[in-house]
Amino acid sequence: MLIEDDFASWIILGMVFVAVVLVVLALAPAILGRTNIKSRLASQGGSAASMDSMPGSIRADQGSTAWARLIAEIEKRGLSLPDTKRDQVAEKLMLAGWDQPYAPRAFVLARTAMTLGLPIFLLAFIALSGSWPAPGKLYMLLTGAAIFGLYLPNLIVQGKADRRKQEILNGFPDTLDLLLVCIEAGLGIDAAFNRVGQEIVSSHPLLAQLFANVSLELRAGRSREVALKTLARKSGLIEIGSFCTLIIQSDKLGASIAQALRVYASEMRESRRMRAEEKAHRIPVLLSIPLVCFMLPTMVSVLMLPAAIGMKGAMGTAESK
Repeated sequence: MLIEDDFASWIILGMVFVAVVLVVLALAPAILGRTNIKSRLASQGGSAASMDSMPGSIRADQGSTAWARLIAEIEKRGLSLPDTKRDQVAEKLMLAGWDQPYAPRAFVLARTAMTLGLPIFLLAFIALSGSWPAPGKLYMLLTGAAIFGLYLPNLIVQGKADRRKQEILNGFPDTLDLLLVCIEAGLGIDAAFNRVGQEIVSSHPLLAQLFANVSLELRAGRSREVALKTLARKSGLIEIGSFCTLIIQSDKLGASIAQALRVYASEMRESRRMRAEEKAHRIPVLLSIPLVCFMLPTMVSVLMLPAAIGMKGAMGTAESK
């Protein structure tokens, strides 16, 4: 009991030490006299402060969310949120649908908070319950909670990216058909992207957003090749990458885009049908697992119960004789 009390005292002292370190890091910019660059520009007559206050500006829109304000407040206190693999993290978040400028820093903040928060929450729960495990077991529990908190954001991002890719892939054949109809009706490829993006907002919102981005980039002056390559990169799908390559090559060689789209749309519909058939063929295999685990023991029990009752009755009659 004395050992457990000493160990609990060391844990509490460690938590106090961590809290003091965090407070010192938060107050370090004020102690060192570091000031915000934006405030210095404003005091010298700069326009950084006025730019953020302009209604409808891009910078004001980016800083209007709760995550952006939280990250800005944290970085104002000197706790920067860098990542050595910033480009890779930004790519993963973009594939999951989070393409905001502050998304990598928000991901680092969430991962750090979960890595530190889960062990502290577990430790607080054990302290409140009063049942302290052995030191080795407690160390393993806290380490496992920290590892789980470190990798949980990656799993969440990967799962969301997979669901987003599947949703985009399922709606892509219908989008190709609409694009083919627009091109055969006389629209150019640029206008067709804009028209199809407007038509599929309710049915396929993710694809509508991607097509709207292509249309905006074309209006902003980017070349069609760069806009289509950006579409392929943001979707993360091989099928859309092949589609963009098809459009680029047809445009460069002067081939008929409508004919190429007709063939490619037919292949995409066939691919979607094959995926549906594959899932349908997997159903019997998946159903066999609950059948074996739940229904087979019940059926065996029902079939064997009358025989067991009869054998017990026969044995009782033989013993009475």
